[in-house]
Amino acid sequence: MKKRKLISMVLAATLALTSLTGCGKKNSSSDDSVLRVGMECAYAPFNWSQETDELANGEKAVPIYGTNMYAYGYDVIVAEKLAKQMGKTLEIHKVEWDSIGMSLDAGDYDVIIAGMGRTKEREASYSFTDPYYYRTNCLVVKKGSGLEGIKGLSELAGKNVTLTTQLGTGWVNLLDQVPDATLGANYETTAECFMAISNGTADVCVIDAPTAESAAMTNDDLAIIYLDDNDKFVGDEEMTNVCIATRKDDTARRDEIQKAMDAIGWNDKAEMDKTMEEAVSLQPAAN
Repeated sequence: MKKRKLISMVLAATLALTSLTGCGKKNSSSDDSVLRVGMECAYAPFNWSQETDELANGEKAVPIYGTNMYAYGYDVIVAEKLAKQMGKTLEIHKVEWDSIGMSLDAGDYDVIIAGMGRTKEREASYSFTDPYYYRTNCLVVKKGSGLEGIKGLSELAGKNVTLTTQLGTGWVNLLDQVPDATLGANYETTAECFMAISNGTADVCVIDAPTAESAAMTNDDLAIIYLDDNDKFVGDEEMTNVCIATRKDDTARRDEIQKAMDAIGWNDKAEMDKTMEEAVSLQPAAN
């Protein structure tokens, strides 16, 4: 009996130690001096991956945690500014879009800065800052398709176009506003959406203007439609207001980031647009 009791105590202690070690491992880089940020690193010009840290303007891209790749883009620029203001070291974590929220909840990082629109659905799961970017939604079509001259959504009536956009985004909710359209396949990345337009799988992609402009720089067969103000999407504020997210109960971190945004004056749309233009110009051709 004594021997069995001793073995049980040893096993219990081992399990407890393993549990503590596991928790420590999950939060090993959860250091108050580090700003751990999750993003796709595949959503130019908001964020992208590249093989070296070299940038055309002489600045340096940021290493992607746990890899030999580097990240840059509008999101990284903003993250660098905030980390500097907060006196923290920036740590970029690359994550697939469809698991970006789950990885945040799992503690892989503490903040999402990834071109995320602040939707009512997401507000149930995350705490959001004020917008760190205001974007415009647009349409992308193929050159030569006969759709390039479209100026508003109503002009698509009767054309029976096939639509696409990125999975898991607020753009999916906007597709129903396109008249007489067929809902085609949606894709995990914006690159796949643009490929669908190029190869004729879809006729119209609903997306934001910076991402469309970035893609058009290296895809000559894409055309962007900027919709007239009186004939555009309505109720699309959820996808025009781009915000930084923390875990729902991590309001202290959210407030800390908001304080840093306020301190550097990151609420000027003109400055935001200027920074986005810089990000677009620095995007490697491969992205």
